[in-house]
Amino acid sequence: MDAVATQRLRSFNRSVSQRIGVLEESFLARGRPYGASRVLWEIGDGTDLRALRARLDLDSGYLSRVVQSLEQAGLVELGPGREDRRVRTVRLTAAGRAERAELDRRSDALAWSLLEPLSARQRARLVDAMGEVERLLTAGLVEVAVEDPASAAARWCLESYYAEIDRRFDGGFVLARARPVAPAELVAPAGLLLVARLRGEPVGCGALRFHAGEPAEIKRMWVASAARGLGLGRRLLGELERRAREHGADRVRLDTNASLREAIALYRSAGYEEVPAFNDEAYAHHWFEKDLAAQGSRSTP
Repeated sequence: MDAVATQRLRSFNRSVSQRIGVLEESFLARGRPYGASRVLWEIGDGTDLRALRARLDLDSGYLSRVVQSLEQAGLVELGPGREDRRVRTVRLTAAGRAERAELDRRSDALAWSLLEPLSARQRARLVDAMGEVERLLTAGLVEVAVEDPASAAARWCLESYYAEIDRRFDGGFVLARARPVAPAELVAPAGLLLVARLRGEPVGCGALRFHAGEPAEIKRMWVASAARGLGLGRRLLGELERRAREHGADRVRLDTNASLREAIALYRSAGYEEVPAFNDEAYAHHWFEKDLAAQGSRSTP
């Protein structure tokens, strides 16, 4: 643990929480604490409780109590889901929508009160710094784990990946023309599929196929546009390499299309070297390989 960095972050948290009124019992003088006001704001046009809990990373008991208090105040109403009546949904009432609009107005005023005393240059520095802090804090919320390729999250990621490369490849992309990757090849011991989630929602994926006596093969690397800029592509790549080493592979390789310039730049910066074609992938223009054993020896003290 970096003690200095930890203490600086704790000091930052104390300053921000005090400055925006998190410690007050009546946030923005609306008669409820910050937590309840945030839940009210996040409900927006309506959501199901499971999605709301995942998005805010809240304990189910705490969320239930907050929603109950908002319901008693006439600000929200609960009901069954439209598609699955077992799922409870929460929506703002007319009074709730008016209260949310007032929260917006007062939150804007609070934000301006933080900026107004500063010079134009200081405001720009603060806004830029807050943007960087938000990106880094958001990056820390991303969770990466092995996923069943048949799950809804995995299918959504793979379908989104195919849709994006269909838009970006010259001439589009037809899955039937590509070298096949069967779901069974992305399940241990044949391989694995990683899915990245942000606030419970899938935002990226990457896969490995293992070949006896040959380098492990990286496939289906993709990051949703909403999660780009968080370093997730590099994180997924590093996690795939780590798992390849754990499986006993001393090298990894991959192929890619010339249209994916950002991916090519990532691979080169991560130590991948271009090699002759090692397969007949119809959509590949570049083939890369990385020596994991050499990487491991360099990182050993």
